[in-house]
Amino acid sequence: MSEPHASQEAPPAQQPQHSPERRSPQRKWRAPAWRNTDVLRTAALVIGMYMLVRLVWFAHPLLLVAFLGVLFGLAVGSGVDQLVRFRIPRGVAAGLIVFSFFGLLVGFGAWVAPTLRGQGIELRQRLPEALDRLEQWVERHRGGVIGLVLGGIVSEARTDSAAASQPASTPGTTPIAARDSLPTHVTASGDTARAPARLRDRIGQQFTGATKYLFPFLSSTLAAFTGLLVVVFLSIYIAADPELYRQGIMHLFPHGARDRAGEVLSAMAAVLRKWLVTQLIAMATICAITTIVLLILRVKAAFALGVLAGLLEFIPTIGPILSSLPAIAMGFLDSPEKALYVIIAYTGIQFLENHLLIPLLMKGGIDLPPALTIMAQALMALLFGFLGLMCAVPLLAAGMVCVKMLYVEDVVGDPAFGPDENPAEGVEG
Repeated sequence: MSEPHASQEAPPAQQPQHSPERRSPQRKWRAPAWRNTDVLRTAALVIGMYMLVRLVWFAHPLLLVAFLGVLFGLAVGSGVDQLVRFRIPRGVAAGLIVFSFFGLLVGFGAWVAPTLRGQGIELRQRLPEALDRLEQWVERHRGGVIGLVLGGIVSEARTDSAAASQPASTPGTTPIAARDSLPTHVTASGDTARAPARLRDRIGQQFTGATKYLFPFLSSTLAAFTGLLVVVFLSIYIAADPELYRQGIMHLFPHGARDRAGEVLSAMAAVLRKWLVTQLIAMATICAITTIVLLILRVKAAFALGVLAGLLEFIPTIGPILSSLPAIAMGFLDSPEKALYVIIAYTGIQFLENHLLIPLLMKGGIDLPPALTIMAQALMALLFGFLGLMCAVPLLAAGMVCVKMLYVEDVVGDPAFGPDENPAEGVEG
């Protein structure tokens, strides 16, 4: 009876077969471990990027000067293309255009330099008297808007001068109380003679600080001359053989991306060329209008001041301010009212330029948002000083082309430019 029982014995239990779907929840996901080669490669990449940023920061004056050379080279290249039609070699045409341009600048400088020098000597001699008249004029208009704006500056200068003239330690009187106890009109016997000098000192300190911050290269004639040579020869070489440098840049891109890279570079070159031509036209227009307005106002050295306004128009934002200061000073030599008229005239000219002339000239090109333009100028001036301020707008224009074509058009899928914006029109890709 045991055999049938043995025959009916169940087979040995088999191990349950689990499907991969049932085993997968039991596995723990593990992130791939970094190998030593990955760590070394990442560290080398970080160090390389850091060294590149340090190199760019150290060499930024040379890089910005080189960018100006490329910018002028693009403009000179357009003129060279026209002269080549008369069978003039490109190298000769490029040198002829560049040296002719700088020859004209030297000629203008030689023409206006004696006038500006003579007026500058007269300005230094008569400036104390003009400041006295300014103070008296502000006192007469103290109850109006002009006194509200300028009265604080003159009063502060007078107060500082009077406080500086008192002894350092006065029994029972603190320096603040000594300032507060001063009369409104300072007598001519003591403090009035010092007030214009104190006002001149304050103005001189402000201009000295601004000059050291924005124009540090003026302290080194060799550095300024070297930068000018770099711009001149870069513009000549680029205009003489632009295809050589274009092909060299194309070799940096993979074969599949070269066509698109060529389109972007052509659009950037067209925008930069259009911006520079716009600036040159604006400079000539501002020169003519400013000269006419100063002649109507009967300001001395009107022609020289008009040429100066046209040349400084190339410097964005701060150039018009610098060009207005000599004209305002010349107006002060006659009367504070004439100086006020000069200020109003320069303000009106800049308003018409920014809202009428520049939009009309830039029609059909890239449209730069005003707020973004101001922020770019402020940032570049803060980081790189005068050279950064000069390069801010063209760099922003070139950057906007890259963003619109490579991101807005290629990544997002939206049209990069509007119906009236075609920066690459007429430019070979």
